[in-house]
Formats: sequence, C-alpha cells, structure tokens
Amino acid sequence: MMKAVHKETIAMSFTIFGATGNTGSVVARELLDRGEKVRLLVRDPAKVADLAARGAEVRKGDVLDPDAVLAALDGAKGAYLLLPPDVTSTAFIARGRTIAENFAAALTAKKTPHAVLLSSVSAQEPAGTGPIVTAHNAEQRLGKVTGTRFSFVRAAYFIENILANAHPIKTDGVLPVFGGGADVRFPMIATRDIAKVAVEALLSPPAATEIIELSGPELYSLDDAAKAAAKVLGRDVKTVTLPLEKLAPTLQGFGFSADVANLYQEMTGALGTGLVSFDGKGRTVHGTTTLEEVLRAGLTG
Repeated sequence: MMKAVHKETIAMSFTIFGATGNTGSVVARELLDRGEKVRLLVRDPAKVADLAARGAEVRKGDVLDPDAVLAALDGAKGAYLLLPPDVTSTAFIARGRTIAENFAAALTAKKTPHAVLLSSVSAQEPAGTGPIVTAHNAEQRLGKVTGTRFSFVRAAYFIENILANAHPIKTDGVLPVFGGGADVRFPMIATRDIAKVAVEALLSPPAATEIIELSGPELYSLDDAAKAAAKVLGRDVKTVTLPLEKLAPTLQGFGFSADVANLYQEMTGALGTGLVSFDGKGRTVHGTTTLEEVLRAGLTG
C-alpha cells in the first residue's frame, strides 16, 4: 500500500522595500503584528534589528541592484514598493526610472500577484512637479506589468515635511514659507496613515489595479501648522514668507545636490499654482491623524 505524500506548505511572505523609512517600517510592524511573514530588503540590516528580532527575514541589498530586487521578491504574495529618495543624487529623475525598471522586471519574473506603490498626489502630471515626476514615471512603467495588480497610493503632502523646520520653529518661533501662500489650505497626510492604508491594501488586494487618493482628515495651511506648533510648544510661532528662488540654495546648504534642490523648488512653486493636486480619478481615502498630533510628536518627542 502506498503511503500518502504530504506536500509541505510554503508560507509566503510580504516583501517590504524601504523598511528603514517612515512608512515602510510601519508597514512591516503592522504586518508582523497581524501574524504575517515579512521579508525586508535594506542596505543596513542593523537599522531593522528590532524587526528581525520579531521574525522578519532581512536581506542586505539596494533597490538600485536588479538582482537584489529580484531575489527579494522570490515567493512573495505581495510587496510594498517605494522610491527611496537620495537628496545627494545628481540624476534624481533617472535614478527613479532605474528603480521602477528594477521593480517592473522583478515583479514580472516572479509573478508577484499584487503590489502597493507609494506614489504621490499629482502623479498624473508628466512634468512641472519636481521630484513627483518620479512617481508619475513609476506608475507609467509599473502599469505595463502584466500579471500584477497594483494599488497606487497617491499620498498628499507629508505633514512630517513641516518638521524639517523644527529648529527655527522651536528656537525662533518661525516657520519659513518659500514663495508665499501660507494661508492656502491643501491636502496633507501623516506617514503613519499612509502605512495603514498600504497594509490594508496588501491584506485585501483589489480585483484590479486601483488608484487611491490619500489625504488627512481635513485640509491644512502652513499658517495652521504654525498655530498648531504654537499650541504644542506654548509659545508664539509665525509663518515668515521667503522668496521662492531662495529655496534651492538653502537646500544646497543642507547638503542637497543642485539637481534635487532645483526639483524641490519646482515642486514648491507647483504647490502654489495648484498643479500639485488630485485629479479625482482614484478612490478617495482620508487618514485620521491630525496635523497637531504629528507636530506634537515631532516637536516634543
């Protein structure tokens, strides 16, 4: 009599790129909290030691290495993709194309059924939006991949970006605003809410590729940010308008390449003209984390 042969069940995992960042780290933690198997591709494994201790599989590698990306997606049932920024890059847009191409080739080869891409508000625009153009290019390239459904999470302006000005806010009571428009309210989102939406998409993939237009519970202005910071710190905080053309040299002073600094200046100008906006063709989702909550954690933590 023949013995029954039992095939070993292979536990498939989610592959997370950018696990050392604000969104990828939360995505990895949330999935582990829910009992999912997680694989991380990071350049410095020491930075995810806490996740490794919780059972995450860690592989050392870079998204610019096509072989590393390919190996990271082996057997993955889903993936969280992003374009990790490098503010020192002298060819930022081209670098983004390379990363997107590596993702596309690996997803195709490994037949990954679903992937979430951290995209951006205004990713529908092919030009004029600074670094956001990399998200446009990534959506266009990944959209041609057959066999993989995508959740393109077009996230609004990160509230955490305001914390880049934590020093002048705390020491001088000043929030610099390049180009004006401090009183104009526009969509913002907390990175923790981006991660939560990404996790839900990974655990419940859509039937077909979708666009998610993600913003916070309400619109905020930079004047609102100054008021919230004042409340958190218990001191006066005011917005101060600076010429837009001063932004690029200021960023270069902080170590940005000229290429990236000019792109960020272009994006800031596009925010002022309304070019950076949702086109209404995606599914609207609102996060729950408020502007004040993010500033409180960032300014007092």
